[in-house]
Amino acid sequence: MRAPIIIIKKLPAAGMAIFPFILLKSERFKKDMEMINHEKIHLRQQLELLVFPFYIFYFFNYLINLFKYRNHNRAYRNIIFEKEAYDHETDLDYLRTGHWYGWIAKI
Repeated sequence: MRAPIIIIKKLPAAGMAIFPFILLKSERFKKDMEMINHEKIHLRQQLELLVFPFYIFYFFNYLINLFKYRNHNRAYRNIIFEKEAYDHETDLDYLRTGHWYGWIAKI
Protein backbone atom coordinates (compact mmCIF):
# COMPACT_ATOMS: atom_id res chain seq x y z
CA MET A 1 0.00 0.00 0.00
CA ARG A 2 1.43 3.34 -1.02
CA ALA A 3 0.36 6.41 0.87
CA PRO A 4 1.41 10.02 0.40
CA ILE A 5 3.43 11.23 3.38
CA ILE A 6 3.05 14.79 4.61
CA ILE A 7 5.32 16.38 7.21
CA ILE A 8 3.49 18.59 9.74
CA LYS A 9 5.91 19.89 12.35
CA LYS A 10 3.16 20.89 14.80
CA LEU A 11 1.42 17.50 14.66
CA PRO A 12 0.37 16.52 18.21
CA ALA A 13 1.70 12.97 17.70
CA ALA A 14 4.75 11.49 15.97
CA GLY A 15 2.52 10.01 13.29
CA MET A 16 -1.10 9.89 12.24
CA ALA A 17 -3.15 8.36 9.44
CA ILE A 18 -5.89 10.45 7.87
CA PHE A 19 -7.04 8.65 4.77
CA PRO A 20 -5.35 8.59 2.30
CA PHE A 21 -2.37 10.34 3.93
CA ILE A 22 0.25 9.49 6.50
CA LEU A 23 1.10 12.57 8.54
CA LEU A 24 4.47 12.70 10.29
CA LYS A 25 5.87 15.21 12.76
CA SER A 26 9.40 15.00 11.35
CA GLU A 27 11.16 14.08 8.12
CA ARG A 28 13.27 11.54 10.07
CA PHE A 29 10.19 9.38 10.70
CA LYS A 30 10.01 8.59 6.97
CA LYS A 31 12.79 6.06 7.64
CA ASP A 32 11.03 4.46 10.62
CA MET A 33 9.49 1.48 8.85
CA GLU A 34 7.63 0.30 11.96
CA MET A 35 5.94 3.68 12.38
CA ILE A 36 5.04 3.78 8.69
CA ASN A 37 3.68 0.23 8.94
CA HIS A 38 1.65 1.20 12.03
CA GLU A 39 0.07 4.10 10.14
CA LYS A 40 -0.55 1.95 7.05
CA ILE A 41 -2.43 -0.51 9.26
CA HIS A 42 -4.65 2.40 10.30
CA LEU A 43 -5.20 3.31 6.65
CA ARG A 44 -6.38 -0.23 5.95
CA GLN A 45 -8.67 -0.11 8.99
CA GLN A 46 -10.13 3.10 7.62
CA LEU A 47 -10.77 1.40 4.27
CA GLU A 48 -12.36 -1.58 6.00
CA LEU A 49 -14.91 0.76 7.59
CA LEU A 50 -15.32 2.98 4.51
CA VAL A 51 -13.25 5.74 6.15
CA PHE A 52 -15.73 7.98 8.03
CA PRO A 53 -17.20 5.30 10.36
CA PHE A 54 -13.64 4.46 11.42
CA TYR A 55 -13.27 7.91 13.01
CA ILE A 56 -16.60 7.56 14.82
CA PHE A 57 -15.72 4.12 16.22
CA TYR A 58 -12.20 5.28 17.11
CA PHE A 59 -13.49 8.33 18.99
CA PHE A 60 -16.21 6.44 20.89
CA ASN A 61 -13.83 3.60 21.76
CA TYR A 62 -11.42 6.19 23.16
CA LEU A 63 -14.18 7.85 25.21
CA ILE A 64 -15.33 4.51 26.63
CA ASN A 65 -11.72 3.64 27.49
CA LEU A 66 -11.15 7.03 29.07
CA PHE A 67 -14.17 6.50 31.30
CA LYS A 68 -12.98 2.96 32.09
CA TYR A 69 -9.28 3.67 32.73
CA ARG A 70 -9.40 7.37 33.70
CA ASN A 71 -6.02 7.78 32.01
CA HIS A 72 -5.34 9.13 28.50
CA ASN A 73 -2.42 6.82 27.71
CA ARG A 74 -4.22 3.66 28.83
CA ALA A 75 -7.39 4.76 27.03
CA TYR A 76 -5.45 5.40 23.81
CA ARG A 77 -3.43 2.17 23.94
CA ASN A 78 -6.61 0.14 24.48
CA ILE A 79 -8.46 1.47 21.44
CA ILE A 80 -9.13 -1.67 19.39
CA PHE A 81 -7.58 -0.14 16.27
CA GLU A 82 -4.43 0.83 18.17
CA LYS A 83 -4.13 -2.65 19.64
CA GLU A 84 -4.05 -4.19 16.17
CA ALA A 85 -1.60 -1.58 14.86
CA TYR A 86 0.78 -1.87 17.85
CA ASP A 87 0.58 -5.68 17.87
CA HIS A 88 1.61 -5.88 14.20
CA GLU A 89 3.73 -2.78 13.53
CA THR A 90 6.96 -4.81 13.60
CA ASP A 91 5.59 -7.34 11.08
CA LEU A 92 6.30 -5.54 7.84
CA ASP A 93 4.44 -8.28 5.94
CA TYR A 94 1.26 -7.95 8.02
CA LEU A 95 -0.65 -5.92 5.47
CA ARG A 96 0.09 -8.57 2.85
CA THR A 97 -0.38 -11.66 4.99
CA GLY A 98 -2.68 -10.54 7.83
CA HIS A 99 -6.43 -10.77 7.89
CA TRP A 100 -8.69 -7.90 7.00
CA TYR A 101 -10.77 -6.77 9.98
CA GLY A 102 -8.06 -8.01 12.36
CA TRP A 103 -9.13 -5.35 14.86
CA ILE A 104 -12.36 -7.28 15.52
CA ALA A 105 -10.31 -9.83 17.48
CA LYS A 106 -9.26 -6.99 19.81
CA ILE A 107 -12.81 -6.25 21.00
